[in-house]
Amino acid sequence: MSHDDQLRHQSHRHQTLKEAHPPDQRHPPPHNQPSKAPHHSHKGIRLIKHPTTPLTWLIGVICTVLWVVIIFGGLAVVIVYLVFRPRSPRFEISSATLNTAYIDMGSLLNADLTFLANISNPNKKIDISFDIFEVDLYYRTTLIATTAVDPFSEMRLEAKLGNFHMVSSQVALHTGEMEQLKIDLANSSISLDVKGSFRARSSLGRNFLHFKYWLHGRCSIVVSSPPGGSLLSSKCITKR
Repeated sequence: MSHDDQLRHQSHRHQTLKEAHPPDQRHPPPHNQPSKAPHHSHKGIRLIKHPTTPLTWLIGVICTVLWVVIIFGGLAVVIVYLVFRPRSPRFEISSATLNTAYIDMGSLLNADLTFLANISNPNKKIDISFDIFEVDLYYRTTLIATTAVDPFSEMRLEAKLGNFHMVSSQVALHTGEMEQLKIDLANSSISLDVKGSFRARSSLGRNFLHFKYWLHGRCSIVVSSPPGGSLLSSKCITKR
């Protein structure tokens, strides 16, 4: 076989192998420059610690002390309440007499009322004193008389009776109230409101602890017509 025949034979064989095994089109040949995977540079994070200043320590200590005081203060209040179980004094009207009640000059009220009030201390372990004790008398919405009582004290489970004299002189009434009063006098049933404001001081455990508070008492009473108008009904409420 000549040299030219050998070359033609090798070329024909190479072409036959390429047709029998075609290249995979799904994987194209790489480019001249091979691709490089991205390189991620991981750099460490450096934390900078700031030193705690004395002011920060001081604020923390103050907050801690305040929380301790609040917690122990709340516990003390609960313990005192459970031990002493404080109750509000009571203001009640046991009897009343309407001595005078008439309208002068068409719209001016003149009245004279006396009543007996029971002021009691229902506590078994608490003494109470009153440094302000004021009582007002109302007909409907109009204030018609006022009075005050000197300071006094009550021991535990003690009750005192107070005699109150309320005098109204030339008090102007609204037109509607004046007409209603005429009807009440004719029916021998006059409704009045007695309102009291009291500033009390409670002493716990033989003057171990003191605290002051305001009380407000209200008695709605009904009396018959004067002279000698007597108490027909009384409903009293005392609250802080």
